[in-house]
Parts: sequence; C-alpha cells; structure tokens
Amino acid sequence: MADLILSEKYKAFLRCTAPVEFLEGTTAAGKTTVGLFKFMLRVAESPRRLHVLSGLDQGTIEKNIITKELGILEDFGDLVEYWPGGRGDDRMAHLVLHTADGDKKIYVLGYADKARWKKALGGQYGCLYIDEVNIADMEFVREASMRCDYLLATLNPDDPGLPIYEEYINHSRPLPEWAADTPPEIMEELDQEPKPGWVHWFFSFEHNAGLSAAKVEKIISMVPPGTKLYKNKILGLRGRATGLIFHLTDANLIGAAELRTLLAGKDGPRWIQLSCGVDTSYSQQTEDTFAFVFTGILSNRWKVTLAAEIHSNKERARRGLEPLAPSDIPPLLIDFLERQRKAWELARVVYIDSADQATITECGKYKRLHGCLYDFVPAWKKMPVIDRINLEGGWLAHGEHRIVRESCGPLIREYNTYSWKENKDNEPEDRNDHAVNAEQYSWLPYKDKIGAMTT
Repeated sequence: MADLILSEKYKAFLRCTAPVEFLEGTTAAGKTTVGLFKFMLRVAESPRRLHVLSGLDQGTIEKNIITKELGILEDFGDLVEYWPGGRGDDRMAHLVLHTADGDKKIYVLGYADKARWKKALGGQYGCLYIDEVNIADMEFVREASMRCDYLLATLNPDDPGLPIYEEYINHSRPLPEWAADTPPEIMEELDQEPKPGWVHWFFSFEHNAGLSAAKVEKIISMVPPGTKLYKNKILGLRGRATGLIFHLTDANLIGAAELRTLLAGKDGPRWIQLSCGVDTSYSQQTEDTFAFVFTGILSNRWKVTLAAEIHSNKERARRGLEPLAPSDIPPLLIDFLERQRKAWELARVVYIDSADQATITECGKYKRLHGCLYDFVPAWKKMPVIDRINLEGGWLAHGEHRIVRESCGPLIREYNTYSWKENKDNEPEDRNDHAVNAEQYSWLPYKDKIGAMTT
C-alpha cells in the first residue's frame, strides 16, 4: 500500500463522516488522489456489497483513478482486484475489494455511455464516486445519487450556470472550521437550501502536501494570467472557460473602502450622475430573475456599478414563499434605493424594462399613493444589444468601468457566465443577463458621459 502525504485539511476530510461530500478547487490539489482513497475506505466500512465508481468513460477512469500513481491499485495492492472485462457471469467492469467483512464489488461506469449505465443501475448501492461531476450527464447524477448511501464527487470549478450547481453542489456547505479556506466568490454561490450533512470542501495547491513548490510554480507558469482557464484551474473560481462575452479581471473590481477613499481625496473625482436600472421576470419555471442595479458616473468619466440585487420567483417557490407580483416590486425596489442613497448618494431616476408595463404602472401607482423621491420611467432601449456590449467591453478593457466587489455579486456572476450562443456565436445567449440588462438600462441615457472622450 502506497503512502499518502496528507495536510491537516485532508486529514480532517478523511475523518469526516458526512453522507454527501463535494471536493471542489484548483487543479493538482489532490482531490482525486485523496478522494478515491476515502471512497475505498467507505466502501470497506459499508454493509452493502455493491458500489459504483464513475467517470467520463472506462478508459478515463482507468487512467486517472485505477492505474495512476497513487491510484487504487497502487494504494491498496493485494487488497483489490480489477476486472476490466468483468468476471464470470458478470461482464461489467468492476473492482473487488477484499475486506475483513468479505468482498465488496465496485462497478466501473462511464457516464458518457448512457445505454451502458442505464442497464447497470438498479437497486441500491453503498458508495458512489463521481469523478469530474461538473461534466457528468445530469440524468446519470440524478439516477445514481438517489440509489446510494454515500456520495463523493470531485470537480474543478466550471460554469456556475450548469444545473449540477443548483441541483446539488450549492446545497452543500463547508464545515465551520474550514469555511475561511473557501473563496468568498464560491461561498456566495453556495446559496441553495442547505441539505442536512452535505459538506463542501475547497482544496487548493496549499492543501496538497505531496506537491513541491517548484511543481506548483511550474503549473501556474503554464497558464496565462487573466484568462478564464487561470481563474478556473489556478484560482479555483467558477466561470465559463470559453465563449464569454465579457472578460472581467481584478482590475475591474474595486473595494467599497477604496472607492470611498478615492472620493474623499481633495482632488478626487465626484459623482456627476447616479441612476438605477431594473429588469424583471415573474417566471416560476426558469432561472430568470428580477434585477436591481445601482450605477454612478464620476467626473473622471468612470462608470462605477455600486450595487446589484436579484430576486427569483423560482427560488421563492422552492422555499415555499409566495411568488412576487408587480405590486410587490415597489417596496422592494425603494428599500434597495434607500440603502444605496444612504451608502452613496441619491439616484432619483429609475429605468425599468420598457417591456414590463405592469411593473412601471405599479411603481407609478405607489408614488401617487405614498409619495417618494424617485421617478420610474421606461428604459431607453434603442441601442442594439451588440452595440451595448461593444461599448461596455471597451470600458472594461480600458479600466473605465469599475464594479464594487462586496455589493455586486449577482452582476459579477453574470459577467463570468454571460456567453455567446454555441451554435450562433454572433448572438448572446438569452440567459445569465438580467443584472447585465438592468445595468445597461442604468447607463444607456448617460453613455456619452462615460469613457475617453472622442473627437
């Protein structure tokens, strides 16, 4: 049996007895190596005889899990047998783990072969391991996970719009003593109703005690900084790797304290315009959201997104709450506006999607009945979407658009997922764009005040 060099966090992971565990993080963090070791220990402890080890396909599982260095065969030696073509009457690929409690059979299933795994899954299993669950067939994940006592899945961060996050991963939470290790961007996305005992583990290079500093440096040096690959693999943050419309970097983000210091300077910039944009969707079946975005334009011609807030009727329905109707929006919106007024300054004009006459009417009715500081007007949408994207992309590239890191999470997440259509790559997808749209409504009337002046 091979020796594993373990960090304190991996030792804590091996001691944890949760029913469901997700291992997310950077490349080369040791997730697969230690994860499969724990999986085999859980198989040995399980009272059930049948278990499942899954990955993209049998060849990938063999290469990355079974026969690799510190893989199952090296770790467990004579305690395990691998039968790639099956054995006897059982023609399915499987491992046999010899334990004091008798032999345990572990079926090796590729989730890319739907016909094969559909035939294989039946009855209940003890332990289920899913390698790279972010690329797994969702039908396989749903079918297999409901048939097991223990689920362990590994993944590198991916497009946060993938259903695996909403349906599974974002229902898990880190253990309190390790929560600080999880990047804030991922903590914000673990926002679904927590499931009892579901644990989220974030592992990075620093947790892989068997990885030398020289090897880490070499891995990092091979990936260009600022790319989505760097964000996913090196920083361990979620975000689509290809097809993104906007390319957000750290240079586009600003902390609230840093911005206040800038504004407080004797010769610092001053606000010349503040406004708010609103995009709405009342659907309970889709991921579409209500989005409020608060924007400021400075005397140095920077556009600064100060706050973004979203609400979802689908999420409300999931939590057993009444769906929002147009009459519910004015109080929510005014509460948002008042919080931003106290934090920054007054943005009197609110631009609401002109296609949503019901919400515009309700906001106007609220103002007549209750009185308020704000004017609610239809958004100006004459500029084509492609031209809006072109303008905003230029501001981002030149550092003329800053986003307040702490209060704009929904917009940042959309920027990291808003993409061109895969089958029509000159047209944006109609999703992951409600905060983006609301933000555009906030600046469209004032676009000539943003960015470098042209002659």
